[in-house]
Amino acid sequence: MILSKNQLIKVKCKINKNLNLHLENFLYNPALNLKNKGTVMLEGIIRDSMTKQATKTLRRNGYLIANIYGKGLENISAAFKRNDFIKFLRNKETLAFDVNLGGNIVKVVVQEYQKCPLTSELLHVDLMVAQAGLKTAYKIPVKTTGIAKGLKNKGLLMIHTKRVPVKCTIEDLPNNITLDVTNLDTGDNILIRDLTLSDSLECFLDPRVPVVGIIKAK
Repeated sequence: MILSKNQLIKVKCKINKNLNLHLENFLYNPALNLKNKGTVMLEGIIRDSMTKQATKTLRRNGYLIANIYGKGLENISAAFKRNDFIKFLRNKETLAFDVNLGGNIVKVVVQEYQKCPLTSELLHVDLMVAQAGLKTAYKIPVKTTGIAKGLKNKGLLMIHTKRVPVKCTIEDLPNNITLDVTNLDTGDNILIRDLTLSDSLECFLDPRVPVVGIIKAK
């Protein structure tokens, strides 16, 4: 059957209407749409030049240089807008997070930072790909809760080990190690051996290494 021009226009409009309804249902489906879950993704660029001049130009334009790597994976040289990166990390709730590099989504964990010794400006970051099921080395940040009684005795709270190195899978990685310092007096410490860690975490630090403590103010 051959359709007239007017009939073709009507069919086309009907198809577009149905397609729009389908897309609308997809976009507002809570099970499918990440935006509805409040997910904010950090976007970066893949560097096409590794020269010193290219690096200087990126930094001058407000970019943070990043190296992304993982076991058995080819390294990725990338860059993120510095202010966006810092803001994102301050607000993220988990150690592992997704980044978008040219349309490719990669789950990563921050491993190391490099800062300018004069200005403390963030210059470089190493990001490790969080591969499911793979046991590897991570560093868990230490947080404290409570007000140490030693602070009333002119003591100062000192975090000796800001990040505890462990080996585990990304599925077993906690977002932080929270320590209650309420009962710590001047001269008291919480050591590695005092930590309550899951059996799935392997910590290779000396058990006598202090994590947090109260030192006497000079």
